Amino acid sequence: MTNRSPNRVLIFDTTLRDGEQSPGATMTHDEKLEIAGLLDEMGVDIIEAGFPIASEGDFNAVKEIAERAQNAVICGLARANTNDIDRCWEAVKHAKNPRIHTFIGTSPLHRAIPNLNQDEMAERIHATVTHARNLCDNVQWSPMDATRTEDDYLCRVIEIAIKAGATTINIPDTVGYTAPRESADLIRLLIERVPGADEVVFATHCHNDLGMATANSLAAVEAGARQVECTINGLGERAGNTALEEVVMALKVRNDIMPFGTGIDATKIMNISRRVASVSGFPVQFNKAIVGKNAFAHESGIHQDGMLKNAETFEIMRPEDVGLTETNIVMGKHSGRAALRSKLSDLGYDLGDNQLRDVFVRFKALADRKKEIYDDDLVALMRDTGGGEERLQIKFLRVICGTEAPQSADLTMTIDGEDRQTTATGDGPVDAAFNAVKQLFPHEAKLQLYQVHAVTEGTDAQATVSVRMEEEGRIVNGQSADTDTVVASAKAYVAALNRLIVRREKTGSDTPEISYKDVS
Repeated sequence: MTNRSPNRVLIFDTTLRDGEQSPGATMTHDEKLEIAGLLDEMGVDIIEAGFPIASEGDFNAVKEIAERAQNAVICGLARANTNDIDRCWEAVKHAKNPRIHTFIGTSPLHRAIPNLNQDEMAERIHATVTHARNLCDNVQWSPMDATRTEDDYLCRVIEIAIKAGATTINIPDTVGYTAPRESADLIRLLIERVPGADEVVFATHCHNDLGMATANSLAAVEAGARQVECTINGLGERAGNTALEEVVMALKVRNDIMPFGTGIDATKIMNISRRVASVSGFPVQFNKAIVGKNAFAHESGIHQDGMLKNAETFEIMRPEDVGLTETNIVMGKHSGRAALRSKLSDLGYDLGDNQLRDVFVRFKALADRKKEIYDDDLVALMRDTGGGEERLQIKFLRVICGTEAPQSADLTMTIDGEDRQTTATGDGPVDAAFNAVKQLFPHEAKLQLYQVHAVTEGTDAQATVSVRMEEEGRIVNGQSADTDTVVASAKAYVAALNRLIVRREKTGSDTPEISYKDVS
């Protein structure tokens, strides 16, 4: 393979590529740079930064991530054609450690799409992998839908890719079809049967359609795969990808039966999990393994009694192992900047002076409305931090509710620096607020999802509202928190519209027609 330890597992993060393909999860340029920086800091070995030929924005993001990365290999994705590969190389070539990742679908279903027979596809694989290797000495090749490809043909094309210069062979379970035993058997078969297999790294890339992505990835590792492709929070289209935090902590906690290690600093997991949830607009489910709100929560009396006597009775890992810390600092309206900075640092947020100044103002406003600020309130406050591209902002909102419909909303909104005002009615206060926004900023986007949950308990609890909107195939998410549910709803609605404006600007007619959903 290489001179690397045989028990070292490489972590390949594709949050910025496969994760961003989730409908509505598109991130801004600055958000991508921020997430890439956090991934690099936490010890991710390979960052798949995007699909450079997909758009000018994707190309520029991959290029800048490549130029900034300090430690990680920076990888771009390319289909099996020279234009894609050349564009990918242009984006990653200035990285300290660049990689080209090229792929083609090899299963009978996917071979039918370009209408290639087995020999024609084999020729294309040889030509495109050779072309990539002539540009870059670190080339990854993926037979898309590998788990539904005939064993003999899969062995044949992998041998071709290795001879053409591929240094990593990724085995994607593109549609989340396989099961752990099959995942392990396939990796063993390839390592045993393919000539030159001992000279490359075998990788596993699993989707979670049947809820087995992490189990399939770990089974592949036990069988000899030494690279796991994953995303933060399991983000990804359909049911998502293997979750980075689950793989890392499973190998850490169960090192007794899986004696493999990664280079990940697990104490940074919670911070990046929260940030990815915020910028993607995909909140983490409460009972999500490792990073969910309830992952270290105990309500049962028996559990609580056991925890008070010995935490190991009901916790197999410590909260601090993933970046959660306990503190006696009580936050309220008398707390100062230093206390807020310390508390946020404990929660995994390291802010610059300007960021802290902005957050402190909003913290004080919240503290005036709440007796005590809980950790979850602060997390919600951080999620509600606006980006730098807000062309729409709510300045004033007053909703008048009566016992009879319709309700009415008075709204003042700043649009491109100009204040505009209107009054609208609706079937309920939230509907009235949304109608007022639409009067001031007409649009055809349809509301696909509206979700509210309280982040703390009590009548003064903050409500976090998530909305999802769709316009001409563009899907965007917005999220906001406030002690007033209607205000949080309106802010989330406007946040989604701001994202929609960015998407409109980035999807002009000069963008190449490209299909890359279900890639690997």
